[in-house]
Amino acid sequence: MARAVPEQNAMQSLLKAAEETTSQTGYPPVERWEPDYCGEMDMVIRRDGSWWHEGTRIGREKLIRLFARILRKDEDGHTYLVTPVEKIRITVEAAPFLCVRVDASGEGQDQRIAFLTNMDDAVVAGPEHPLRVEIGPDGEPEPFIHIRGRLEALITRAAFYDLAELAVEGEGADGEPAMGVWSCGQFFVLGPKA
Repeated sequence: MARAVPEQNAMQSLLKAAEETTSQTGYPPVERWEPDYCGEMDMVIRRDGSWWHEGTRIGREKLIRLFARILRKDEDGHTYLVTPVEKIRITVEAAPFLCVRVDASGEGQDQRIAFLTNMDDAVVAGPEHPLRVEIGPDGEPEPFIHIRGRLEALITRAAFYDLAELAVEGEGADGEPAMGVWSCGQFFVLGPKA
């Protein structure tokens, strides 16, 4: 059974670890760290991209960006804040990031579609950054783009509309006609052909 982390101590130690990584280029190697599991923290990243701690919205953008640097999603499907010495589970409603912008260059199979997140991560859809769509709790399509590790960004509705404008007819994995987009030579299905 998971134990609850004393919130004040956990928040302070995580903040210290996150601040120590800001001088490094890129992201800290959270995928290689194997710290002890320290329990759960009452921190939630909501579907709209807002971060909450103990029921209060975190309004400091710098703090959110610090914590976003030490996020990791493990094989168990849970998301953690990870430092070299501790691993604390948090709750993520849909995805830890939001994709807020979509840009395309090129045409056809040579097209490249770039995605920008609310944390300023930029990726190009392709074999290393697959795009997927599932049906959300409201019955509407929920598109995701892989960002890093096992972390994804939920593509906002406005960005998804931009992506849908790039859709062409293609073939789904089942061989059925589908609507989707090409990026880096790979076809990503957005939905069935209408």
